[in-house]
This record gives sequence, C-alpha cells and structure tokens, in this order.
Amino acid sequence: MTEEGQYIYAIVAADEERNFGSIGIGRRNDDVSTVCYRDIGAVISPSLIMKYPVSRANTIAHQKVMEEAMKYYPVLPVRFGTVGERTGLIKEKVLKARYDELKKLLGYVEDKIELGLKALWLNMQAIYKEIIDENGDIRSLRDRIMSKAIKPQRDQIRLGEIVKKTLDAKRMQDEKAILDPLKGLWVDHKVNNGFGDQMVTNSSFLVTKDREKKFDDAVDKLSTKYDGRMKFKYVGPVPPCNFIEIVVKW
Repeated sequence: MTEEGQYIYAIVAADEERNFGSIGIGRRNDDVSTVCYRDIGAVISPSLIMKYPVSRANTIAHQKVMEEAMKYYPVLPVRFGTVGERTGLIKEKVLKARYDELKKLLGYVEDKIELGLKALWLNMQAIYKEIIDENGDIRSLRDRIMSKAIKPQRDQIRLGEIVKKTLDAKRMQDEKAILDPLKGLWVDHKVNNGFGDQMVTNSSFLVTKDREKKFDDAVDKLSTKYDGRMKFKYVGPVPPCNFIEIVVKW
C-alpha cells in the first residue's frame, strides 16, 4: 500500500488555517488547506508519496492552487512535485527551519505580481521577404542556386545558414523594440526560451501592483503599433514562478 503524505504547492504569508476547496492535484478532489508556523504557512493537500508526472493536468492543478492562494496572500511557488510525509514534518523542516529565509522572500513578493508577454510574427512569408529585400548576399546566392538545374547542396546549406543568422538578428531587433518601452515598469525581467521561428519574445516580468495598469497600457500600445505584424499573448497576474522557486530537500 502506497503511503499517504502531503503535496506542497506554495509558501504563503498566513497565520491562519484556510481551506481553499477540493482542488488538490491528482484528480482525487482532495481539500487544499494551509498549515502554519507563526505568520507563514504552507499550502498543502493530501497526496500519495509518489513522483508526479509533468502532465498538463498535473501542472494546471498545481498552478490553479497557487493562483487561488494568491487571491488571499503573498505567494512563494514551491517546485512542482514536492511531497512531504506529514504536516508536522513540513512545519518543522520547512516553515520553522527556514523561517527567516521564507519571511524575507515573502516580504519581497508582497506587493508584486508576475506578468507574461509573448510576441509572435503573424506572417513568416512577409518576414522572409524582408530578409531577402534587405540582404544582397542572400538575393545573390538564392538567384545563383535557382539558375542551376542541379542545386548545389553546399550553396543550399550556406543559404540556410545566412537566412537563419539574418532572421535571428531581425528577431533581436524586433524584441528590443518591444521591450524598450517597458523599461522602468518592472522590477525584474526574464527572457524565457522561445518556440519556433515565429516567436519574437517570450518574456516574464515582475511588476509592483501599483504599476500593473501602466504596464497594461504599455502593452496595449505595443499591440496597436504592431497590429498586422505581430500577435501578442499577455497573461497575468500569476504567481512569480519564473523568479522564485522554493526547493525542499528532506
């Protein structure tokens, strides 16, 4: 029989026990609640002591609980898949043993939120046309390849390399044009990994709550300015997962 433990989602600035509802990870409808030490707490739910697969359902459940806790308290995200044996151990080994560290971090995130911004080129054919129009070397090499009945593989590889290098430079140029107007509105900024040729930027921002409206307005202006060229995906507020992750070692 698999032993039962407690799944840990987050550390919060709380001195009271609270029930967040039956939204626990694992599709068992477990109640999510807090266990507290002094004025900090861990957001937990009953769980099998197991390694959770990084599936869509599990990661969404983990995120959903953090977002629910964020409605009431400052939140420090705990690494996905963290399971403790019992509430007493969590209180002793995490909350009590790391009290000063966690208290300081909670003070840091108290007035802050995370906002995410992705920008994607809408029409890659238009972007490639810009690259060709702006680069004589690419045009010359392309025309030389197209003029030959048998296309030399070496020239095709060379053309691909030049196009990629030029595309990367254009991406950096457009990313800078997006990010520059946002300077001064965030406390911290992280550029995350991009996915595919279309993505110009995949950025996360740590923003004070009193600047959220200004940040929203700045993103709206960017969306209007680049309408037809780029698509923006703007999300938040969410817990500051890209800036803080509490790792628990038993």
